Amino acid sequence: MSGEKRKDYISWDEYFMAIAKLSAMRSKDPSTQVGACIVSNDNRILSIGYNGAPNGFSDEEFPWGKQGENLETKYPYVCHAEMNAILNFRGSKKDLENAKIYVDLFPCNECAKIIIQSGIKHVIFLSDKYADSDNNKASRRLFDQCHVKYEKLKLENHKPIQIDL
Repeated sequence: MSGEKRKDYISWDEYFMAIAKLSAMRSKDPSTQVGACIVSNDNRILSIGYNGAPNGFSDEEFPWGKQGENLETKYPYVCHAEMNAILNFRGSKKDLENAKIYVDLFPCNECAKIIIQSGIKHVIFLSDKYADSDNNKASRRLFDQCHVKYEKLKLENHKPIQIDL
């Protein structure tokens, strides 16, 4: 035993993104599971959330489909992970000011507005698979104009974030 600290521990960014990914595992959405983790400047978890049906809307009756008439799909009803994490927060709104949010998927324009209005100033994401969509172009424009930093998480040692239970 060398008496030295372990060197292969994960970074704070990897830790908080792993919590977001773990939260996503609670989602009932069959096609897209997204989690979010809001963190203070001193690396304390403030709130978490995942995408799902609004409170009181039965998961069994929720229209989880992606195709068909708009009102028969999930899109007009689902609450995104970012929204849920912000709404799940039970502290003072002041605590969200200048916080960071970790999310698997780059936020849509609706979530970007909620993030901005909450006071969060830094978005860390894993995937931007809808980067060319108008919604995500609007998100980047909103973030840029409102001085919210956003960046794709660069995994150290190229280790994928994976949660196996």
